[in-house]
Amino acid sequence: MCLGIPGKIVEVYDLDGARMGKVDFDGIVKEICLSFVPEAEVGDYTIVHVGFGITKVDEASAHETLALMKEMGVLESELDAAAALAAEEAIASGEDHP
Repeated sequence: MCLGIPGKIVEVYDLDGARMGKVDFDGIVKEICLSFVPEAEVGDYTIVHVGFGITKVDEASAHETLALMKEMGVLESELDAAAALAAEEAIASGEDHP
């Protein structure tokens, strides 16, 4: 499905000329490219899509979205690339998805 997921930026650094960071998605921390959100700093929230921060978002909206995603049971599968790919393949082949 590849949803945009809000996460909190906990670290910002340069990696081979690319602006990168560690982003915390309610306890799951991933390395994310932050080149598209140059104004984002540690403590800010960003919407992440396929490994890229694409926009800043306020903290209240981020928490609300994360809570809804957890309630729907999609947060962990969206952050697990292999699980997300398997779900997409199941949908594409007409199988029921988890």
